[in-house]
Amino acid sequence: MAEEFSSYRIDDIDYKMQQVGWLPLDVMATGVTGAGKSSTLNSLFTKNVAEVGDGVEPMTMETGYYELNDVLRIWDTPGLGDGVENDKRHKKKLVELLRKTYALDGKEYGFVDMVLVIIEGSSRDMGSTYTLLNEVLVPNIQKERILVVINQVDVAMKGRHWNQKTGKPDTQLLNFLEEKALSVQRRVKEATGVSILKPVYYSAVYKYNLHAVLDFIIDNIPLHRRKLS
Repeated sequence: MAEEFSSYRIDDIDYKMQQVGWLPLDVMATGVTGAGKSSTLNSLFTKNVAEVGDGVEPMTMETGYYELNDVLRIWDTPGLGDGVENDKRHKKKLVELLRKTYALDGKEYGFVDMVLVIIEGSSRDMGSTYTLLNEVLVPNIQKERILVVINQVDVAMKGRHWNQKTGKPDTQLLNFLEEKALSVQRRVKEATGVSILKPVYYSAVYKYNLHAVLDFIIDNIPLHRRKLS
């Protein structure tokens, strides 16, 4: 039976967002084409809400949201790394979403509360991710609202040390993933100047550690409205 995430820590999200005075929590999911953004959403929602591409072919071309429950809304967005012209169009859509506002008491605030950047666990090439951070995210949302997660950990070592029966990594792969998370944290700082929290790693396909992705989001919900930079 698929794990049910719609009620996961729902009271914690509600409490934190009530402190902010704004519901629901809006999280923008983004990343490069092929990182597994759509499969992540499908696993969280335990149904096919987003169309999954074949290989590196992009499926998400527009922005749109899915409601996990009454207090958490996740926005699906086009991935980068799909060619120069497509990337230009996709960057524009991402920036438009990040600049989307709502008004309260005569003031404007950013509609998107947080950004979840999904990267591939099997790839060392983070060029498109750095572009996403440097050219789209950092100029348009506060860095403390940016979280990075690592997907596809089941193939992080070309499938080695992953137990397909249990859907979990063995000790050697776990050690590798810990080192990779620290490496990503360090490389992002070097390439963008942004200090991120140590990334959480997971497998959307096997639903491994997905609860940790939600914990990562919930534990780091900002307790104030997002002012536009």
